[in-house]
Amino acid sequence: MSAPTTASGRTLALLHHVASGGTTTNLSELSRLTGVNRVTAMRLLEDLETEGALEKVGDGHRIALEFLKLAGLALRSADLTDLGRRSLQALSRQLQLTAYLVVLDGGDALYLMRSVPATPLVSNVAVGSRIPAHLVTPGRALLLGLDEAALVSLLGPDPLRRATEESPGTHRELRHTLDRDAAAGAAWSAGGYEPGVDACAAPVRDGEGRAIAALSVAGPTAAVRERRPAVQEAVTREAVALSTMLAD
Repeated sequence: MSAPTTASGRTLALLHHVASGGTTTNLSELSRLTGVNRVTAMRLLEDLETEGALEKVGDGHRIALEFLKLAGLALRSADLTDLGRRSLQALSRQLQLTAYLVVLDGGDALYLMRSVPATPLVSNVAVGSRIPAHLVTPGRALLLGLDEAALVSLLGPDPLRRATEESPGTHRELRHTLDRDAAAGAAWSAGGYEPGVDACAAPVRDGEGRAIAALSVAGPTAAVRERRPAVQEAVTREAVALSTMLAD
């Protein structure tokens, strides 16, 4: 791991390591994993203990209760849009793709927020757009887990509206698509709504496991397809992280 270049960066690296379940018992191993040299790491651990951010557990450390309370207060003061905006910016910056935060409004996917990287805009889906949920990846991510009755109630009876030949035109086709999304771990589209644009989406869940929003990214087919595993990993990781923050 590259060494953090600032004092705050070194402190955050140690906190992140401990919060992720890492041990502080072996200073050499701690230094290797965090990029903080042994002497500095030892001093920072002592400082973090003194300030109440860490507490000793046996030969190692864990995040202290006072620090957890502070984090909890910060999260409770933030809502879906505030936390979602940060997630979108992180995704867009990391992947250099357009990132969206989407919720379900009746049978439509409502695009609440968008973060665009410093590259030419490819997707024409604008903030405020309402699109039948079964036609777009974030909409499908929000439909995962719904039974047939709920889907019919939201989307209406057959036939379903189609955007392209890839769009599910019946509830039977939609169920097959949703089962495929569930097995893949994310909803994918290869030019299925906008020609030449591939998209990936994952649900954001509340503390009871219900999908309350979806994170998605979209970009040129060639740019997305060649790094599909990395795109899916980033989207699902950010969706899980946002779910965890909202559930706390």
